[in-house]
Amino acid sequence: MSDITFRLARLGEDRAIIDFINEHFDMRLPLLNRPELYRHYYAGLGGVPQFAVAEQDGRYISAAGYILANTARRPDVWVSVWVAAKGHNGVGLELMNALPDLLHADVVACNNIRPNTCTFYQFLGWHAGRIPHYYRLGRCQDYQLAKPLRYTLPPVQRDLGLEKVADAADLIPLGMPPTPHTPRKDTWYLRRRYFHYPHFHYDVWAARENGKLLAYLVTRTVTAQDTGCAAVVRLVDFIGEDTVLPRLGGAIDAIVRRAGAEYIDCYNAGIPAAVWQAAGFTERVEGDGCIIPNYLTPPLRENTEYYYFTNKPENFVLFKADGDQDRPNLT
Repeated sequence: MSDITFRLARLGEDRAIIDFINEHFDMRLPLLNRPELYRHYYAGLGGVPQFAVAEQDGRYISAAGYILANTARRPDVWVSVWVAAKGHNGVGLELMNALPDLLHADVVACNNIRPNTCTFYQFLGWHAGRIPHYYRLGRCQDYQLAKPLRYTLPPVQRDLGLEKVADAADLIPLGMPPTPHTPRKDTWYLRRRYFHYPHFHYDVWAARENGKLLAYLVTRTVTAQDTGCAAVVRLVDFIGEDTVLPRLGGAIDAIVRRAGAEYIDCYNAGIPAAVWQAAGFTERVEGDGCIIPNYLTPPLRENTEYYYFTNKPENFVLFKADGDQDRPNLT
């Protein structure tokens, strides 16, 4: 038996890799098997599929898909799906460990891992844990989806507004705001992820002061027609410095008010809870009795916990729309 080879996928290997994952994964993944989602997530620049594989004796024994955060020569990436053939789970972990060198990537992370796998990534010396969940209530008389512990709204700052970015082309003159956060995102990523996504509609908002771009904030509204009872706003991305977020509290309230939403929520790792509190958000602590539903079409009135890993936790920030998450429930 020959040595195991770890390498990136080559042009034209798409079908073989999809067949391998379909054979060995425990479900048939729409991300791979729906053409529009496959193109969005895995059809890389120049048509080369965005996968790494472990190969032995001319056969795949593990494969991992990845998603670029930017087009830099040393990109940051999110791992999407990975799978190993039966009896080769250790090789799957070795492939994960090889990814940073294979891709010349600085930051490698994954959004939504199974909680019982956190120890595997910690074994590699990486950070893995639960993604905190934050919410801010709308001004409703009756809450049909959420079951909050308190109904009073913390006061917020109102000194910085948000303007909608109407078109992907408008991102080019705006550029990117200063931020210490990783993964590093660029305008290519924002256009692809939020303006060209094949299913959901996103609203991209810019915060500017004296002509200087301070931040982008991205929301997605789930309408009352979608849920069957009440609207909800999801805050799915923020790019900027932490100090900008509390200044947007009043502008975020205005988004919630215009949508007639019961609440706005955000899954986020990396930005301190104190910053979210200063922006008017409350942290839903696991087991505290509060219910802020995640599944809304149709509503599932219970909490959902998400977990993640990253190889470089310093300055790392993760949101719901990162990686292959914030997607419709398709078959």
